[in-house]
Amino acid sequence: MNKFLNISSYKFVPLPDAEELRILLLELCLSRELKGTILLASEGINLFLAGPAEAVRGFVSELHTDPRFSDIKPKESWSDEPPFKKMLVKVKGEIIRMNHPTIRPAEGRAPAVTPATAKRWLDQGYDDNGRPVVILDTRNDYEVDEGTFKGAIDWRLNKFTEFPDAVAAHKAELADKTVVSFCTGGIRCEKSTAYLKSQGYAEVYHLDGGILKYLETVPKAESLWQGACFVFDERVAVDHNLQPAGYTQCHACRRPLTDADLTLASYTQGLSCRYCIGQLTPDQQARFAEREKQVQLAKARGDAHIGDAARKDQEKRKARKVARKHAQSAPPGAQNDLPE
Repeated sequence: MNKFLNISSYKFVPLPDAEELRILLLELCLSRELKGTILLASEGINLFLAGPAEAVRGFVSELHTDPRFSDIKPKESWSDEPPFKKMLVKVKGEIIRMNHPTIRPAEGRAPAVTPATAKRWLDQGYDDNGRPVVILDTRNDYEVDEGTFKGAIDWRLNKFTEFPDAVAAHKAELADKTVVSFCTGGIRCEKSTAYLKSQGYAEVYHLDGGILKYLETVPKAESLWQGACFVFDERVAVDHNLQPAGYTQCHACRRPLTDADLTLASYTQGLSCRYCIGQLTPDQQARFAEREKQVQLAKARGDAHIGDAARKDQEKRKARKVARKHAQSAPPGAQNDLPE
């Protein structure tokens, strides 16, 4: 039971060497047989990893030796099965896309508020200065549908890039209020509050550690959370105890599905569900059908996915080669910024 440790964390910090870090972090993860995703950008790092506890915590210890990541404190949860199929480390334009490159939380983030303080403010309806408090959900609509905080503002975002336009359309809703912004792990609410500050909102906070930290620290009997929390791995959603909540994910539109949804005529494994039936283009249908075919062939062989073993070996060789080159070319004393 609970054989796999799952962690998530992020940090907004300047990373001008994101491409070099990609190779080094990939090598660290592959050497420990971890699976998940690490996103890197000039604005910071965002990671979701899983594996045996010793391997995961060993990776975090090595990550901490880079001074830029020394204060990262991942949120932990457990699962019986690995929630990811492969290990990816990618360099992106943003670690959480808003399409507003001037918004840099590392240069002007809003303060964090602890889960306990947020709960107290919401229970009493005002902050410590007597200002009315509202709590703002910055997640996508399908995430909100699985669960959210009692009384939360939900702007029905289809994607996070719509957040700035939603702020403009709902100015009155936030006027003269203390705003507590939240998301799954903290990254979207931290960026959203930086944007709100840039738009002149003075009393804005982000929920420290997001929903996951709230569920971890606030007892269920006292909690304002209602429903399940959508997560971006194969657990699909977790309950208040951070255990899988029993959903399946549609591999076409990524929506969470209940057992009842799986019995509907609209559901075809890997191809469609009640949310996306009839909405896919012919090209998407063909691609998803081929993907599902390859997944099933891989399962029949006992592989995680077609080509995984060969790709992993190739990535290991490439990562080791680039890591050696990086270490040889680095100035004296710089080789240990991130252990190989």
